[in-house]
Amino acid sequence: MDAAGASSPELRPINGLDLPDVAPAALPDWLPEVRQVDPVTLFVDEKYQRGLSDRSMRLIRKIVSQWSWLAFKPPIVVDVEGKLHVIDGQHTAIGAVTHGGIGTMPVLVVRAKAVGERASAFVRHNRDRIQVTATQLHAALVAAGDEDALDVAAICERAGIRLLKNPPPMARYKARDCVAISAIMSLKNRRHVKGAREVMEVCAKTGAAPVTANLIRAVERLLFDKEYKGEIDADRIVALYIAMPDYLETEARRFAAERKAPIWRALASVIFMNRRKARG
Repeated sequence: MDAAGASSPELRPINGLDLPDVAPAALPDWLPEVRQVDPVTLFVDEKYQRGLSDRSMRLIRKIVSQWSWLAFKPPIVVDVEGKLHVIDGQHTAIGAVTHGGIGTMPVLVVRAKAVGERASAFVRHNRDRIQVTATQLHAALVAAGDEDALDVAAICERAGIRLLKNPPPMARYKARDCVAISAIMSLKNRRHVKGAREVMEVCAKTGAAPVTANLIRAVERLLFDKEYKGEIDADRIVALYIAMPDYLETEARRFAAERKAPIWRALASVIFMNRRKARG
């Protein structure tokens, strides 16, 4: 409810689903238990846990430097003869110990007597989850007021691009739809707001459905790379793509396969080679 007592149009209750073909699992006679523990008392069983990769180290550094209880998820642990074994959340646990200021933190204690059960639980925690997509994360960052995300949202709005939070059913995109948020963010970092908007305006005018990362990179290359800059203007790119989108995309894939080049680079080359077509 908002201050006036009205429900937010974006706030929905959690409702169950009608799944007639799914039989609910039998429940055990116990519930998980929340405990406050000193993180140095936790253990990792290396028989099934992952070692620390470079990506792990980067994540732990981020956890330590940006520790926040708002972003905290309690590690899942099992009590094995008085020792708490982490089955999910070892990065959080290591980050807490490394931080040095976390005297106690909550953990969720579940039951799994055998190593096989604990390993199976580890697999399920890491397999049976839906990762947040880049577009969903972008929407959350916009709501949180992140400066970079707000810049990208403004670039797309000014250019007439619709950033979708999720791909549409059956991939039925409309002209100017886009889910290539990572490509747009990278474009902004390279070309800043003004240059990124120029590229996205051209992409929008092509009517592409959707506006893909390959198209974004190709248009950027044609507008800014010294090989093409000044040799083909934005209106010609738009006219050519509108006139023969399927041909350009097909030729770009063939060109990329023959030259072992990225498709976006091939698409830029194919558009440029056909620049004298579709005049008027």
